[in-house]
Amino acid sequence: MTDRMWSRRLLLKSGTASLVVVLRRGGSATAQEAAQPSDAVLAGLIEAAAEPLGEIADPDFARFIDRYAEAKVVLLGEASHGTDEFYRARTAFTERLVREHGFTVVAVEADWPDAARIDAHIRGLEALPSPNAPFPRFPAWMWRNRAIEDFMTRLRAYNEEAQDPARQVGFYGLDLYSLPSSMDAVEEFARRHDPAALDEIRARYGCLAPHAEDPQSYGAVTCGPAADSCAADVTSVIGEVLGARLGEVGVSNRAFSDAVMNARVVAASEAYYRAMYEGSVASWNLRDTHMFETLKRVLEARGDGAKAVIWAHNGHIGDARATGMGAMGEVNLGQLAREEWGEGAVLIGFGTDRGTVTAATAWNGAPETLDVNTSLPGSWGALMREAGPDRFLLDLRKVQGPLAEALAAERIERYIGVLYMRQTELPSHYVASAIGQEYDAYIWLEETRAVEPVPLEEIKGCRRSIRSRSSALQPNSA
Repeated sequence: MTDRMWSRRLLLKSGTASLVVVLRRGGSATAQEAAQPSDAVLAGLIEAAAEPLGEIADPDFARFIDRYAEAKVVLLGEASHGTDEFYRARTAFTERLVREHGFTVVAVEADWPDAARIDAHIRGLEALPSPNAPFPRFPAWMWRNRAIEDFMTRLRAYNEEAQDPARQVGFYGLDLYSLPSSMDAVEEFARRHDPAALDEIRARYGCLAPHAEDPQSYGAVTCGPAADSCAADVTSVIGEVLGARLGEVGVSNRAFSDAVMNARVVAASEAYYRAMYEGSVASWNLRDTHMFETLKRVLEARGDGAKAVIWAHNGHIGDARATGMGAMGEVNLGQLAREEWGEGAVLIGFGTDRGTVTAATAWNGAPETLDVNTSLPGSWGALMREAGPDRFLLDLRKVQGPLAEALAAERIERYIGVLYMRQTELPSHYVASAIGQEYDAYIWLEETRAVEPVPLEEIKGCRRSIRSRSSALQPNSA
């Protein structure tokens, strides 16, 4: 980073984790920047390259996604966690990839046990035991909203038509924030299939269990070497208990695989919350690496030739190396996917200029419908707004010449997570990026509206916890 740049770290406890905001300060322009066309000229170049998009409900809206049919993974982003059109556009793209091109994996920035409940629903399988309705924690509206409700209906209808389990699409969570429910899921599996192992699992989770409902407290008291933490105990559950003992009890592959994945989440969560007190770069990298490794395991489980659609925030699916995040040493899911699959990984970012968004103004706050400020001058959003039309696709793999050079230069790009601070938008929500390198394609939807949350009371099968966390710590409490 040169003396012409300054960095400001804003640690937002949001669904996109801590964002590294890198803003440009004054100073003379570099020779490369001086040679860039004016914004007016650049807007004209973008407009000439843009492919107009119609209404999302139009059958032709998603047709362009056919050009990525041979990809191994298609990563669909979002510029906020609360914009209805982002969800519905991704639904249209995903349904086409599933129906027309044989994609069988939908992997999302969500918790594994909650997504497993949805997976069972859309595939007509018996739901794995769980004490709660799916997606109960803040920010519940990310996955419990009307657009997702419609998406699940579409996926279930497709699976009913497909019938063949090998062709059915599954729904999987990649994230690691489900510490208490993942611990419960591992213990519940042991209780049902190998009660003799239950006490051993509880003993190994005993160090971490008092912090399960407030995992940040664990990081605060274990900010030292891993040898002084719960790391060895919780990691050993994967191989020494599940792998060595429960793998021989003859349970269905689905139940056993789910238990192993939840045990991996517990181990990753332990490392994540410990890393938070070593620095945000370490925790961010651990989280995105966990999501990437989970994606690879899901693809492997679905068999040779399996292809996946991934839903996550732009901050996760865009290549970190083309952003201020990469300048600070962070990696992300998009970068790791490109390194693994090359052009077989397609990264599609989304942007908007104005409208409304569902977000909170404080951690654990209630969701609100908030007005979105128009894009700041000099930002990518302001440039897209000037380019027109109102909705378009920019296929960044096809762009050449002066436009390609301009898109490889840095501007500020807006990332809204589950929190939205309108009054401090520049330091809170903008990061430097070169979108021509960050994404393979960019979807611009100029005016958008807030996603509509689904109240918890509407979720069928919602019931109270099977047992409290405190009782679960007692041997044989069940």
